[in-house]
Amino acid sequence: MLERGYRVGQLYTISKHSHQESDKGEGVEVVKNEPHEDPVHWPGQFTEKRVHLSSKLPGWARAVTPRIFYITEKAWNYYPYTITGKTAWFTLPLTTPASLQIFHSDKILGDHEVMFLDIALDEIPERYYRSPEDLRYFSSVKTGRGPLREGWREHTKPIMCSYKLVTVKFEVWGLQTRVEQFVHKVIRDILLIGHRQAFAWVDEWCEMSLEEVRAFETQMQVATNQKFGSQDP
Repeated sequence: MLERGYRVGQLYTISKHSHQESDKGEGVEVVKNEPHEDPVHWPGQFTEKRVHLSSKLPGWARAVTPRIFYITEKAWNYYPYTITGKTAWFTLPLTTPASLQIFHSDKILGDHEVMFLDIALDEIPERYYRSPEDLRYFSSVKTGRGPLREGWREHTKPIMCSYKLVTVKFEVWGLQTRVEQFVHKVIRDILLIGHRQAFAWVDEWCEMSLEEVRAFETQMQVATNQKFGSQDP
């Protein structure tokens, strides 16, 4: 039940967030969203998106990139696994904080930096702050969850742990380190904000079935693409 809720909440949040953040040619444009069969992970969903970032680039990046700039993201989603381009994100839903220990091995992490995100207490960029989504004060009407106070990760049961293994490579001399650091920060902010919103919007999606959230996803996709001048799903 906990895993089904995470899956529905994830789909709902991505769709609504993409629509909210897309305006005046900026944001997330959906190019493809269709079922896909994989011999290992079985049925899943393939999505291709264009993440338009021109206005969000730092000054040093705008100086060396075209006026219209976007990143193409291709993702194969086989819940709980997501493979994005050449970067694999593994979402492992677990029910206790103690489960954190099983993921921290040199075999899996290599020389990756381990970063813990606290959806309630970690700071987010000021432009993304909305008081109804401040989980220190939010309380769900339908589920009774929240607010999330100091130490909530140690005292909340059950708890959902989502792991993302992110690898970034940008092998262009003179820009490699700065671009890779920038992308890691962007991904961190996206994951933090997205999971904050998934919790804050729980009353909107907690009673939805997978079929209902897929219909909502299609509706948001059409509405979002219209902002880019494309009405095709």
